[in-house]
Amino acid sequence: MKKSMSKRMIIMLVSVGSLFAAIIGYQMFVASMMKKYLASNAQPPATVTAMQVTQQSWQPQLSAVGTLRAVQGVQITSETSGIVKKIHFKSGDEVRQGDLLLEINSAEEAAVLQSLQASRKLAEINFKRDQQQFAIHAISQAQLDASQAGLTGKKALEAQQQAIIDKKQIRAPFAGRLGITRINPGQYLNMAEPIVSLQNNRALYIDFNLPQKFVGAIKPGQNISLSGSKAGDRAISGKITTINSVVDPATRNVQVEGEVDNADGALLPGMFVHVNIDTGAPKMLLTLPQTAISYNAYGSTLFVAREEKDPAQAEAPAKLVAQQLFVKTGDKRGDQVAILEGLKEGDTVVTSGQLKLKNGTPLIINNTVLPANEAAPKPQEQ
Repeated sequence: MKKSMSKRMIIMLVSVGSLFAAIIGYQMFVASMMKKYLASNAQPPATVTAMQVTQQSWQPQLSAVGTLRAVQGVQITSETSGIVKKIHFKSGDEVRQGDLLLEINSAEEAAVLQSLQASRKLAEINFKRDQQQFAIHAISQAQLDASQAGLTGKKALEAQQQAIIDKKQIRAPFAGRLGITRINPGQYLNMAEPIVSLQNNRALYIDFNLPQKFVGAIKPGQNISLSGSKAGDRAISGKITTINSVVDPATRNVQVEGEVDNADGALLPGMFVHVNIDTGAPKMLLTLPQTAISYNAYGSTLFVAREEKDPAQAEAPAKLVAQQLFVKTGDKRGDQVAILEGLKEGDTVVTSGQLKLKNGTPLIINNTVLPANEAAPKPQEQ
């Protein structure tokens, strides 16, 4: 009986041992499979460009698009009609104030003027004779007054006719540069028909608009700088001359007028330019390329590269992984944007390739080709 019970105990112990061995083996098998599964499903590294964020001197600016306008500009027209007798200019000429530009035939008016001049001379002779007669009391005061009035009337008629002739001689009202004309000698010119454009381009006005919230940041005499396709590498500076006294109720913008020197004639009225206005003292701000920022409905985000060690491999070097951060952005300047909150100097920020990233993605930094990061970018030559 005792022998039978010990035999059963041995069989039971062997069975329990086998069960435990099977359980342990199964757990080791599951752990091995999980390790293989996790290794096969680990995130592959992503290749990105990155840079360390640093502080740069940042000049606060307001920007606008303006239109150039000549300080003096007019479309030359005629007050009278007639046949063009002679043209004294060529398209594009530089003229001085008072230069004769065009003559309209005034032969008929000149003949009338000669007749009036003869009448005036006769009236002068009669008036002098009457003065002599009045001195010896040969005529009355009334007759002398009538003679003087007649002379005055003759002079007025002569001056009127001379003014008619002068209107047929078109002169430059101020110094400047002429445009293109399509008028030819012998052509009949109607009253108020355009002859040629005259623009004084030595100085130009810039008309632009700013939102009403910036009215307190600008004042007459403040420096402005211009940029545009015509300006090239040349710095063009000017000053604010006038700020409109009212805000447009339709747009809530205020009109601003500036003036810029154009002695070399490089700029022309009607051109558009980009206007930059310096406001306040320069500040030290963290700056990044605009490509580093992702703008979303819930805020602006970027990815930074953080070092991360694998707890299972304590001796292995740390690897770089992506971490998404929310940031507060400020003004933009060229390719750059100012970061006001969310970063500190020295952080390594992903500047391109972030669309394929999520938190924890391993990173490979390759800065062979970097995104644009210029404060004042210039067009590349084609």
